[in-house]
Amino acid sequence: MDNNSDKNVGQKIYELCDSIFPICRSLTGEGVRKTISILNQYIEDTGVQFDVHEVPSGTQAFDWTVPDEWVIRDAYIEDESGNRIIDFRKNNLHVMGYSTAVDTWCDLDELLTHIYTEPDQPEVIPYVTSYYSERYGFCMSENMKNSLTSGRYHMYIDSEHKKGSLTYADLVIKGEEEKEILITSYVCHPSMADNECSGPSLLAELVRYVISMKKRRYSYRFVLEPESLGAITYISQHLEVLKANVFAAFNLTCVGDNYAYSVVETPDADSISDRVIKNALIGRENTKFYSFLVRGSDERQYNAPGVDIPMISFCRSKFGTFPEYHTSDDNMSFVSPEGFMGSYEVMTKTILALENNYRFRTTVLCEPQLSKRGLSKAISQKSNYGNEMYFRHFLAFSNGKNDLIDIGNKINVPAADLLPYAERLAEEGLVERI
Repeated sequence: MDNNSDKNVGQKIYELCDSIFPICRSLTGEGVRKTISILNQYIEDTGVQFDVHEVPSGTQAFDWTVPDEWVIRDAYIEDESGNRIIDFRKNNLHVMGYSTAVDTWCDLDELLTHIYTEPDQPEVIPYVTSYYSERYGFCMSENMKNSLTSGRYHMYIDSEHKKGSLTYADLVIKGEEEKEILITSYVCHPSMADNECSGPSLLAELVRYVISMKKRRYSYRFVLEPESLGAITYISQHLEVLKANVFAAFNLTCVGDNYAYSVVETPDADSISDRVIKNALIGRENTKFYSFLVRGSDERQYNAPGVDIPMISFCRSKFGTFPEYHTSDDNMSFVSPEGFMGSYEVMTKTILALENNYRFRTTVLCEPQLSKRGLSKAISQKSNYGNEMYFRHFLAFSNGKNDLIDIGNKINVPAADLLPYAERLAEEGLVERI
């Protein structure tokens, strides 16, 4: 993977997303392993790697059980002339996830009972799964279904369910403190760019960012897991350390499009994770904040009672809100380098804010004289005010009670953007960190 420093970060993430897009992934199986392998190649030159873990079928994870592993080799529907109506090898969305094997001829009426479409979007192939009940099925566009004529059809799926394992991967990068920032994404959907491939791709680039930091106050835990059951399994195996160390948590999903910026909040919407992500989004257009009541990704499991990890989900367009979601229209043309770049900027501002989120207190009584320290213009004129107001605002709220994120929220500036002002005021001896 090319990681030349002169390449735009958004373009690099886009290309990584593109490299894992064709892979057929599911809750278990080789697609998950292949995806993690590519992500490990992407960060190989940093000197760190994701540790890959296999959890055997039948393992109990709280109230759930790890299922048998699904293996699929081929699938198609062909007509009496041998023409393939759909072909798994051309688009892996054509097969319902976890389908059992089938090799039989049937008439059109029987065939239609095994076909899934999205009638309101007649040109797309839907994404459909049946993880926990044995059945088989095929997916196609409504237009294709309507074009089928009476006759005999050959339904063929070469698949099996076998004792295997569920795969997840994690990476812990140590900082000065044991306290951890948790960043997760999921690897379990087939070829969908925004809903599946964007989160792991951004996460891999954030690993590179964290490794490049000259100094790390906190430790970082990066996790790649199948959505829902993978999160449950991971939590069941790491609950003690998660509860002891993680103080802020972020799930990355649907982060590659170039539309809204969206956050699914924690249950009380007031955790450090909520506060910092909202601060990092200051100044961004089209921001949307969703209650935990409309949760839908791994923020569900991490915020569950008794687990209580304050995880938000960060998205561009929130999952389930855009028409391309869970369809073949969620392809590489729906995501963009610009969309990825925006998400990367928000998450790096989030990390910077957390790393530097001390409380600040002024060291002089009343308002200090800034001009003699070169922090304001000697001549007072409205056109000269400029950035000196940030110094004044920062001082005004440095009462020993407000932390960096508080101050940023009060003056409507991302906390990461206030760091140069905080550092200069500290150099001049006007504020101290608590």
